[in-house]
Amino acid sequence: MLTLKLIGEETERVIKGLKKKHFKGAEEAVKNVLETDKRRREAQQKLDRNKQEVNQLSKQIGMLMKEGKADEANAVKEKVSGYKENDKELQLQMDEAEKELATLLCNIPNIPADEVPEGKDATDNIVVKEGGVMPNLSTDAMCHWDLCKKFNLIDFDLGVKITGAGFPIYIGKMARLQRALEAFFLDEARKSGYLEVQPPLVVNQASGYGTGQLPDKEGQMYHAETDDLYLIPTAEVPVTNIFRDVILDEKELPIKRCAYSACFRREAGSYGKDVRGLNRLHQFDKVEIVRIDKPEHSHTSHKEMLTHVEGLLQKLDLPYRILLLCGGDMSFTSSICYDFEVWSAAQKRWLEVSSVSNFESYQANRLKCRYRRTDDKKIELCHTLNGSALALPRIVAAIIENNQTHEGIRVPKVLIPYCGFEMLDDKLN
Repeated sequence: MLTLKLIGEETERVIKGLKKKHFKGAEEAVKNVLETDKRRREAQQKLDRNKQEVNQLSKQIGMLMKEGKADEANAVKEKVSGYKENDKELQLQMDEAEKELATLLCNIPNIPADEVPEGKDATDNIVVKEGGVMPNLSTDAMCHWDLCKKFNLIDFDLGVKITGAGFPIYIGKMARLQRALEAFFLDEARKSGYLEVQPPLVVNQASGYGTGQLPDKEGQMYHAETDDLYLIPTAEVPVTNIFRDVILDEKELPIKRCAYSACFRREAGSYGKDVRGLNRLHQFDKVEIVRIDKPEHSHTSHKEMLTHVEGLLQKLDLPYRILLLCGGDMSFTSSICYDFEVWSAAQKRWLEVSSVSNFESYQANRLKCRYRRTDDKKIELCHTLNGSALALPRIVAAIIENNQTHEGIRVPKVLIPYCGFEMLDDKLN
């Protein structure tokens, strides 16, 4: 969440940033924060003054009792009792203000970085780079869901029987290709200096709050109500929360972690062609990269993460493009975000496969993730970053469609050592 210091000292910049994100009621939200904080500080100041007064009166009581002036001492005691009674009300006011302030702050999104373009939705995003070679398919080219049925690679209907729509079953060589992609992505992350971790697939409320999924995306997460735990929508949540309530040494930064996990998303409100086949699932696999960094280096880290993700797509020989998201299309928590999309040749559309974001201090403030500076030992908020590297379903969809032949689907060369075959088909080997 935004810091009180930022809101108080750079109020106009905050309001301007919130408007760029198309956050309704920006001025009112900021005004409520400042007024609530003022009430909290005023109550605190009165409490502090009362405490000083009580301390002085307590000394008087002791002196009066030594001098045998019991009546005067008792009168002072009554004053102390009055102060203490007043303190209870002031403490209640301060606690209520602090609670209200926390609620107000966590419902205000992060503000965009200066380089984020103006815009309302995805149509206003800016394509900053394109790469790869567009495939030239025959006129009878098939979409991935038909190819999967033809070569018995994925059974979408059986997944519906067992669980429901959006939970496909991968069969034979396709199951092996899934493992191959996971291993390839993790190996590439390790080569880039990321330490692999294997996180839990469920998290508590504090973890969801720390990375901003709660309360913003509560309706999109699967909730195990009895235990009050949430299935993770991305490994970003448990991996970033490793550093919740932690003070790091500056020399440890940047910290680089990667993780493979299954991801679970309700995707409420998704309908139509965008959800067909592998385009939008409720359960899917993904490798995530996460960085914890100091503020002056986080934008360099962001660029390095973008280069890493682009390298994966190049090695898979997939045509891709990189988009800088506009203010209105950014997530609640991000300061700047680039999306990677791959070309789905049979569907003739771009499919998003990665978002690489810098949250600056927004998540860190919620997480209380801080670092101690080497020079003056001052404690500062870290910057957090993450990115998909990569999400499997749409990568698989593009591989299937772009590399299709009448005999099967050609496997990208970089994956052959991982899966042990050159062609995706229904042959058992």
